[in-house]
Amino acid sequence: MQIGARFATWGLGLFIFGVFLTFGIVAHYCVGARWPTGELFMQNITLWWACPWTLSVAAVQAGGLGMVALGLTSMVASRAGSADDAKGSGALWLCVIGLLGVFAVGYPGYFVFDAIWPGYYYSPVAIGKNAWLLGQALFIAIFFTGAVVMFAAVSRALKTVGEAA
Repeated sequence: MQIGARFATWGLGLFIFGVFLTFGIVAHYCVGARWPTGELFMQNITLWWACPWTLSVAAVQAGGLGMVALGLTSMVASRAGSADDAKGSGALWLCVIGLLGVFAVGYPGYFVFDAIWPGYYYSPVAIGKNAWLLGQALFIAIFFTGAVVMFAAVSRALKTVGEAA
């Protein structure tokens, strides 16, 4: 029950944090891109139309909601008589580290990468863009690992509840 509550609490907090981060995207659209966007940039839809923080904000928001769902489901299973908090503790921290890491690389890390490879996001500086995206992918994978571990624990708990009924 405790891990489920912590998952839900962290998930809600990270979701609200993601909503707050959206103001940065809005400000970016109001101010405009720091670097000129050329023809190649306009052809590359994978850059999420001119805002570099979209991926990290979406990952934090969606991941936070996923944590809430896993936490609440775990709490329901615990109330029904199947409690296995020990396995969810590591999963919680993998999820939290994953979402905070994708934020750190994708949002403030954007400026660090931009200092190393000026304009990497808006021009074809593949090494900078790929390093930045792979950093985010690493933390998304860490989150995903935690979510899978928690999903497995919640699934086992729900199966136990189903067998007892």
